[in-house]
Amino acid sequence: MMLQIYTIFHTLISLIAIFTGIIVLFGMIAGKRLDAWTKCFLTTAVLTTVTGFFFPFYGFTPAIGLGIISLPFLAVTIFARCSKHLAGAWRWIYVVGAVICLYFNLFVLVVQLFEKVPALYAIAPSQTESPFKLTQLAVLVLSALLAIVAVIRFRPEPASAADGESPPI
Repeated sequence: MMLQIYTIFHTLISLIAIFTGIIVLFGMIAGKRLDAWTKCFLTTAVLTTVTGFFFPFYGFTPAIGLGIISLPFLAVTIFARCSKHLAGAWRWIYVVGAVICLYFNLFVLVVQLFEKVPALYAIAPSQTESPFKLTQLAVLVLSALLAIVAVIRFRPEPASAADGESPPI
């Protein structure tokens, strides 16, 4: 019973991380910081990763490996945002890190969907079949393309706009 409650809690945090991560990504594409959404995304992304380590341990699994890989990306992303304040190269490092963290959550979502949704399980029961691989490839390619667009479009505000002054005509 406790494991079921914990699993629901972990899943809800994961879904919040994905939802807020998508909002943050499209905010970056629009050139907006969306500070409150970003705080929620990064917090829930960290919580998702950390809570993933507290499930019963039956040996090393791909999920544990992904969690281990996620932690440094989360750390660098948070460092770029909170300590370096997106200055200079830290801006694109933050964007790439945030999209990678979102991608990892989306990757796990696809795995879970193919395990839990009967129609998806029927077409890819071992997750080595083409529908699963193509879905994961589509998520990867879309994430990479959106990351490139976000890096290009997520620029610092001009000094005059940040100061509340109108730019010269």
